[in-house]
Amino acid sequence: MSQSEKFEVTARRVAYQGYFRVSICQFRHTLFAGGWSPPVKREVFERGPVVAVLPYDPRRDEVALIRQVRAGALAADRHPWIWEVVAGEIEAGEAAEGVARREAVEEAGIAIDSLMHMHTYLVSPGGCSEVCSSYLGRADLAGVGGVHGLAAEGEDIMVRTLPLAEARAMLERGEIGSSLAIVALQWLALHRERVRTEWR
Repeated sequence: MSQSEKFEVTARRVAYQGYFRVSICQFRHTLFAGGWSPPVKREVFERGPVVAVLPYDPRRDEVALIRQVRAGALAADRHPWIWEVVAGEIEAGEAAEGVARREAVEEAGIAIDSLMHMHTYLVSPGGCSEVCSSYLGRADLAGVGGVHGLAAEGEDIMVRTLPLAEARAMLERGEIGSSLAIVALQWLALHRERVRTEWR
């Protein structure tokens, strides 16, 4: 961060608290042309930290994707069933790697052998606080599939394994609309040879 990029939060309050939280944040910041901005007031969707993991079998060159109904897609007038990667919220005191392994079992019935960090990024910084730690998870995907998820959390998750080349073709056809999945698959496409060498 540049030393000239400064900000000051002047007020913050919770506007709504339900399954998620919305806060109202007021702040000011330095301007590129010099000086300070007037007060800026924004509503922020407080999503918090999440972890995403793309299960990958380097021997078979296959990935596992999941498909489930998403309320956000419905609200955006998109088809509500979305192809995604395994993901979950990181609660206070939890490590991202542990959550990644747990969610892979709960959402897809997959045991992760080892994890490789890909990215940590803000998903939609214009109005959401969600920070995603994204991992590639080495796994044996032979026989993986079926329907998984926790009934107590209303999860109905279909799991599909497919060759990485087919997943990349789905990306090209615009069939994968989840940012977490797009980032993970593009990262793997860029680093596939190195990953397969390391995970031989």
